[in-house]
Amino acid sequence: MARPMTMAEKILAAHAHLDEVEPGQLIECDLDLVLSNDITSPIAIKNFKKIGVEKVFDPTKIALVPDHYVPNKDIKSAEQAKQVREFAREQGITHYYEVGCMGVEHALLPEQGVVGAGDLIIGADSHTCTYGALGAFSTGVGSTDAAVGYATGKAWFKVPETLLFKIDGELNPGVTGKDIILYIIGMIGVDGALYKAMEFAGSAIRSLSMDQRLSISNMAIEAGGKAGLIEVDDITRAYMDGRTERPYTEYHSDPDAKYAKVYEIKASDIPPTVAFPHLPSNTRPVAEARDVKIDQSVIGSCTNGRLEDMRQAAAVLKGRKVHPDVRCIVIPATQQVYKQCIAEGLMDIFLDANCAVSTPTCGPCLGGYMGILAAGERSISTSNRNFVGRMGDPTSEVYLSSPAVAAASAVLGHIGLPEDLD
Repeated sequence: MARPMTMAEKILAAHAHLDEVEPGQLIECDLDLVLSNDITSPIAIKNFKKIGVEKVFDPTKIALVPDHYVPNKDIKSAEQAKQVREFAREQGITHYYEVGCMGVEHALLPEQGVVGAGDLIIGADSHTCTYGALGAFSTGVGSTDAAVGYATGKAWFKVPETLLFKIDGELNPGVTGKDIILYIIGMIGVDGALYKAMEFAGSAIRSLSMDQRLSISNMAIEAGGKAGLIEVDDITRAYMDGRTERPYTEYHSDPDAKYAKVYEIKASDIPPTVAFPHLPSNTRPVAEARDVKIDQSVIGSCTNGRLEDMRQAAAVLKGRKVHPDVRCIVIPATQQVYKQCIAEGLMDIFLDANCAVSTPTCGPCLGGYMGILAAGERSISTSNRNFVGRMGDPTSEVYLSSPAVAAASAVLGHIGLPEDLD
């Protein structure tokens, strides 16, 4: 009889064709998907060619999503996108998304049904851990690992220990998935889950929508996590049924599975939270940040650019104007989200509030374009990182928050809560 295992261990065991695995074990696994973008694909393509194989292992199991510097911001980014485009055509990659069809990769792939429960996914982007919200084991890797994945459809893993975060009770009004994960990172630190799987459970997690769950899993890497998993339930099934292009497999942690540590958190203890510079772990309640004036507010990214995020921001901005000293940039994460924003009248709200609205792109999140900060400027952002110089000049500052807080701050001219507008 197999030893009791966590979700992460079960998925890895299945893909290694083993009955059981244990933390620390080195295993070779079959992959369901290999992902890369316009920054990481060119390096992966170069390394793939060095391996000497002519064709990728399976053109239906590779996703190439140009989303960081597209639509191209300059000649260099245009050349990178061209390399990805040509490789996709040459290899017959089915999941290649050109400008006009693309979106921010970690919002696009779940939406399009490319990823699902039980999958083992590697991506040459650290926020590949997002898909754990669907009950998958997905993790970021370097471009060389992605190249080997292109060629062989396999990767080596050291089985990680799992940390369990049980969040029970009712969340306070205005507290979102983003606040939950910021609170956890603030509690354990940016290396608190180093090379460990993070599993999120409890009644508060079960009460969350899919968009909120995806935000939580997205930021597992900001605590050092190898993956961030949430158990499949009726909300997950409702999202995946009729959407995923392949049948999905549910894996549930055994009741007596061994965890490296169990954190029990009362949902009511989690406030609307903001991360101060220059680490996602430098968190404080938003209520303690009201003296921070801002120059820019960015609402979007692979963390918070989904439809529910847009609705939260629009609910705050409706009938209001962005502060004259603030630039508010709204970026729906996919074309589908963009279209739905138009259909629901959210675009009118954003434009009437004097926001700038962009086509889907990662742009400002990584200091790419569409919102670079000058020396000494401050931005509140719904993205996932606020390292030194992350969005521009090394003396600029980035504060991380939920969409509602970013929208309220844009109107106030300083960090604040929606209720501060009343």
